[in-house]
Amino acid sequence: MSIQFLSDENGRKLAVQVPIEEWEKIKAIHPDVEYLSNDLPQWQKTLIDKRLETIKLNPNSIKSADDLFQDL
Repeated sequence: MSIQFLSDENGRKLAVQVPIEEWEKIKAIHPDVEYLSNDLPQWQKTLIDKRLETIKLNPNSIKSADDLFQDL
């Protein structure tokens, strides 16, 4: 896929351009893609912040996915 990035004067990527043919393929596979939003609801942001703080305070509490499956 040939994509192009739009960057600001500091080189930070702001947007991406996808050829229309590729976009049509993406839409065929994921029909709701045009209706997705990048914004998380505040309750999700708050939950993520709480979980990150918990991890920061107790990094040994993290388990790998393999460990979690073994516990099941």
